[in-house]
Amino acid sequence: MTPDPLLPELALAADLFDTLRAASLDEPGVTRASYGAGERAAHALMEGAARQAGLETERDAIGTLRLTLPGNDRDLPAVVIGSHLDSVPHGGNFDGTAGVVMGLAAAVHRARLGLRGARDLMVLGIRAEEMCWFPEHYLGSRAAFGLLPTDAPDALRRADTGRSLAEHMAEEGFDPDAIREGRATLDPARIRCFLEPHIEQGPALLAEGLPVAVVTGIRGSLRYPRAAVHGEHAHAGAVPRAHRRDAALAAVALVAALDARWAAWEASGRDLVVTAGILSTDPAHHAPTKVPGIIRFSLDIRSEDTALLAEIDAWLRGEAERLEAARGVRFDFGPGTHAAPAAMDPALRAALRESAARAGVPYREMASGAGHDCATFAGRGIPSAMLFLRNAKGSHNPEEAMAMEDFGAGLRVLCGALDGLLA
Repeated sequence: MTPDPLLPELALAADLFDTLRAASLDEPGVTRASYGAGERAAHALMEGAARQAGLETERDAIGTLRLTLPGNDRDLPAVVIGSHLDSVPHGGNFDGTAGVVMGLAAAVHRARLGLRGARDLMVLGIRAEEMCWFPEHYLGSRAAFGLLPTDAPDALRRADTGRSLAEHMAEEGFDPDAIREGRATLDPARIRCFLEPHIEQGPALLAEGLPVAVVTGIRGSLRYPRAAVHGEHAHAGAVPRAHRRDAALAAVALVAALDARWAAWEASGRDLVVTAGILSTDPAHHAPTKVPGIIRFSLDIRSEDTALLAEIDAWLRGEAERLEAARGVRFDFGPGTHAAPAAMDPALRAALRESAARAGVPYREMASGAGHDCATFAGRGIPSAMLFLRNAKGSHNPEEAMAMEDFGAGLRVLCGALDGLLA
C-alpha cells in the first residue's frame, strides 16, 4: 500500500491540537480569551510551528498572525486560508483552531515537497472572533479591514475583566490606535480568495455519515443580547389580572408569538432559526409570591435572507407595541447587532467539490447557521468559501469531538483545491 503523503502533516496537526489543549486547559474544557493568555499561547504555538517549517511569519498592528509560503510572483494576490484561535469559556479544542491548523498543515505539506505556486499561500490566525469576550461580531477580521467603529477600543469592554479592548490590546503588545484611526492591515486587492475550514457546529454531517461539507452561505444575524421588559412588582395574591403589569408574562407572550411566526415563515420555505437564549427575572426580587416587575431576555435570529431579517425586526417592534398597550409594560430591546448574510463563491465551491470527488471524499453542501470570519472577507468582495468538518457533540462546549480521520479527509480536499488556486 502506498504511504499516505500527508502522514507527516497529520502527525503535526495531532501534536498541535494536543499541545494547544494542554496550554489552554480550563476544566472541563479550554479557555482562550480574546486578547488574553490562551489566545496568546495559541498564536505562539502556530507561529513556532510555521517557523520550524521555514514559513515566513508576521503579526500586524492588531495581532493578526500571518504565516506565508512564498510563491514565485510575490506581486500576485495571495490565496489565504484562516480562522480564529480564541474560544468561548470552557469550550472545545477545535472551534476555529481546526481551520488554522489545517491551513498550516497544507502550507507545511507544500513546503516539504517543494511545491511553490505562482502566488503566495498565506495562513491567518485571526483575533477575537468569539463575541462572548467583547460584544462585537467578527471583531478581529473587521478590525483587520478597518471596519470597526473608531471608538471600539475604548467603548468595548471584556466581559470577564471589565477592562477595555484598548487595554487588553496594549497589554498584548498591539496598537489600539490602528482601530481608532480606521487603519486596515489587510487589503482586499491583495487577496485572490479566502478559504476557512471549520468544524460543523451542528449534527448534520454526523447524522448523514459524511466527513465534510461544502458551505453554500453563512446566515446573517439579528441579535438583541440585552433586551428587557419593565413592568411593576406586585403581590401575587392581592393584585387581580386587570391591574397587573407582569413583565414575565409579557416577555413570554412575545417569545411565544415569535415562535408561532417562525413556524409560519419556515413553512413558507424561508430560511430561519430563532433563539431566546436568556429569560431571567431580577434575582434581587425573586419570590414565588411576587409578580415580576422586570425580566431580561435575549434574541438571536439568523437567516440567509436579508429581507426576512428586516421583516422580523419590524414585526418585533410592532408586536412589542401591541403587548405594551395590552399589558401595561415597556419593552426595551437595548443595543442590537446586525450581521449581513454572506454567499460563498460558486467557483470556489466547485473547486472544493471537484477536489473531494478526485480524493474520493464523500460530502454534501449545506448552509452555515453560525457566523464566521469568512463572512467579513466575502463582504469585502473577496471570493470566499468554507469547508465543514464532521464534529460530534456540538460546539462551544468541552465535548467537541472532531476525529483526526475527518480532519485528514478535509486536508486532502483542501490540498487538492490549492493546486489550481495557486496557479
